[in-house]
Amino acid sequence: MVTTLSRISLAHLPTPLQPLERLSQELGGPQLWIKRDDLTGLAFGGNKTRKLEFLLGEALYQQAHTVITAGSVQSNHARQTAAAAARCGLRCILVLSAMSPGEIEGNLFLDHLLGAQIRWTGHRNGNALMQQIANEERVAGRTPYVIPYGGSNALGAAAYFEAMHEMVRQSRQAQVEFDSVLFASSSGGTQSGMVAGAAAMHYHGRIMGMSVDEPADVLAQRVRRLARLTVEYLNVRVEVPNEAVTVIDDYVGEGYAIMGEPEREAIHLLARLEGILLDPVYTAKAMAGLIDLVRNKTWRRDQAVLFWHTGGAPALFAYRDRLLSR
Repeated sequence: MVTTLSRISLAHLPTPLQPLERLSQELGGPQLWIKRDDLTGLAFGGNKTRKLEFLLGEALYQQAHTVITAGSVQSNHARQTAAAAARCGLRCILVLSAMSPGEIEGNLFLDHLLGAQIRWTGHRNGNALMQQIANEERVAGRTPYVIPYGGSNALGAAAYFEAMHEMVRQSRQAQVEFDSVLFASSSGGTQSGMVAGAAAMHYHGRIMGMSVDEPADVLAQRVRRLARLTVEYLNVRVEVPNEAVTVIDDYVGEGYAIMGEPEREAIHLLARLEGILLDPVYTAKAMAGLIDLVRNKTWRRDQAVLFWHTGGAPALFAYRDRLLSR
């Protein structure tokens, strides 16, 4: 169990661990399960809420007045940060790329509803703009707290170090042993925490990050570095071997936030077979990869595979026309 002076309670934990019986039957592969981090509870939930328990806790400990972070137009991290800031009584400034879209919908609509101030990067570097805004806040007499993209630093990743312990406890209670744990990976913080947690517990299941944007070698290098920083931050004496980090980039498709037919199929399959919603940007790409791997007989039928749902359902509303045009 991770304990820090600054942690606060934001998420509904533990999140459910459930079998996907109808999807497993449809695909005819291994036993498929799902870990429901879409149900963490903060403004439609998602994986970032776990990280924000640590990050916002530190912001409050430092007596910050304003939280600043960055993301894309349909950023789940930005939406959850705005919600966490509102819960904690803090100002929130979101640096989003690149220009304001024509319609305010999906996560962006929720950002506004949650009271966040939006700053668009345009052609500027997002990190540089966050630092500029932090300086503006200091000049105005307010203390800023800057959260990196995705909440992906050692403090944020520590939340998924703990989440791995939660999942293992639940799997033992359910008497299921997962050969593989698969999820969407982008900024790397979630995967880094999982890898660090697995190493500390001597967990032998394969941790499989499905890249939604970057080449596998680029993301894997980031995950290795951050996983090692995480165990160092937590003062855990454990080695994180290079081979512990698996990143698959075969399912990026047409690119970040571009929905193709595999993502569309994944969204419709899970909705109509299990009543569970995926988002087009992250979880649908990861699920499309899982579906393809099952169809290609990656696992035996007597094995069990866990899909870790990282949330993102509000983005569905920004893709409604493309999802309905079949």
